[in-house]
This record gives sequence, C-alpha cells and structure tokens, in this order.
Amino acid sequence: VAIITEFGRTARINGTDGTDHGTATVALLAGGALKGGRVIADWPGLKPGKLLEGRDLKPTTDLRAVLKGLLKDHLRVEPAVLATKVFPDSVVVKPMSGLLQQA
Repeated sequence: VAIITEFGRTARINGTDGTDHGTATVALLAGGALKGGRVIADWPGLKPGKLLEGRDLKPTTDLRAVLKGLLKDHLRVEPAVLATKVFPDSVVVKPMSGLLQQA
C-alpha cells in the first residue's frame, strides 16, 4: 500500500495565518513485502536558509523514484516501461532500491 499526497504545505505562514500548497510531500508505505521499520529521508531542515524559495520544505526525493522502485521490484514492471509509459519522460528518475525484503 502506498499513501502519497500530491503536494505538501509551506513551512511559512501566509497572510491569512494559514499555509499554502507546498513543494515537498511525504509517502507512507505499508505491506508484508517491505523492508519496514525505518524512515528513508534526506532531511533538509526548516531553517530559513534551507527552505526552497524561503518558504517550502525542500524536496529531496522524487516520488516517482519510490513508485518506480515498488513497481519494478514487487510487480516486475520493466524499467523502460516505467520510464516511458507509467511515468512518461522520466528516464532520468531511477527506481529506488532496497524497499523490499530479500526473497
């Protein structure tokens, strides 16, 4: 099971004391085949100098890499199909490895 949002929220408060659609997001994976019990992240931090454009949490992982890794390793979808059909024009985004337990 992959739970993924299409956008995050800004780290900075806007003019109406709320937040706007942001750039970075999060994914939660669950299932028996996963190598679980861990967090995979490259935390950029929330200091002003670390924010994207001074307001957003900086994305560090392309979510297509996560989904490509799951589809390639669990469902055996060929990388060429992932890069051209499932996620068109995404050849530069490599599938994330190490998400599943060793068989």
